[in-house]
Amino acid sequence: MNVKRTRVMAGLVGATALVGALTGCGAGDTSANDGRKTIGVTVYDMSSFITEGQQGMQRYADANNIDLVWKSAGSDVNTQANQVEQFIQQKVDALIVVPVQADSLQPQVDKANQAGIPVLAVNAALSDDSKLAATVLPDDVAAGKQEMQQMVDHLGGKGNIVVLQTKLGASYEIDRTAGNKAVLDANPGIKVLAMDTGNNTRDEAVNKMKNWITAFGNQIDGIVAQNDDMGLGALQATKEAGVKIPIVGIDGIEDGLQAVKSGEFIGTSLQNGTIELADGLAVANKIAKGETVEKNLRYVMPPVNSTNIDEVLRNVVTDRQALLDRLPELIDKNIQTGDLANEN
Repeated sequence: MNVKRTRVMAGLVGATALVGALTGCGAGDTSANDGRKTIGVTVYDMSSFITEGQQGMQRYADANNIDLVWKSAGSDVNTQANQVEQFIQQKVDALIVVPVQADSLQPQVDKANQAGIPVLAVNAALSDDSKLAATVLPDDVAAGKQEMQQMVDHLGGKGNIVVLQTKLGASYEIDRTAGNKAVLDANPGIKVLAMDTGNNTRDEAVNKMKNWITAFGNQIDGIVAQNDDMGLGALQATKEAGVKIPIVGIDGIEDGLQAVKSGEFIGTSLQNGTIELADGLAVANKIAKGETVEKNLRYVMPPVNSTNIDEVLRNVVTDRQALLDRLPELIDKNIQTGDLANEN
């Protein structure tokens, strides 16, 4: 792809921090003899993005002698806390969390540390990351700015919009909203008629958008969705209402990219879950094996629009199997260079 990606490594904000594994061969006893590691993963739910990410993780695990144990919290904080507790009892070698909520799991992280199990936050942050072995996170503030700027540019700096937020309190919602608002503050000609959560899902976004169409009618000039799934839900609502409104999203899931291709989305930001979550697994595996890694790694999302959609679609959709085939080598390269979004 010719999409420009910015490399963001740990330590741009302060000194570079290097971390080693919390324990040489992990807390588990089963992998000590053959080098095979068991890594537990708990995710907030099985969104389209996470589903694609699971495929990337499994491909990397299969190629690297890793037993991947996967759990979904179904968007419930207590369920996720219990899942982390279960992983600790199972004595996994490392633990990846894609948290439901930023201000959660601290007692469980403490317990994992006491058990000698390294914990990583991947894709979504925890408010207190001081006891995490590493983080592999997207720059969601930049993504929020990017999508809002796409809409501002499309509307020529003037118009009325509605904003569909992701799950309130999640780190990515907090950051994407901050990015959205930063661009809005700089563009007073854009008025927000409504801003509320669609909880990451198409179904909730359909209902929310139907209510907004009823309330505001033809006053709505644009729809800013903080993920593609909600943008697609909003698209369904507009079709059912017989109106056409520009939509922008984030994540670059397959259906979102197809909407850019068809012109139903003006754009999105590519957060390829297949790549990003596999990046996180690679870092976890290195830590479990006692290797030194950068503590904080960032995935910077390139913009997607009508000018580059065909290039992006090749890796995410049309040539997806080719991407999966070369993924293990690609991920190792990304970790080495720090360009986590690289797909070439």
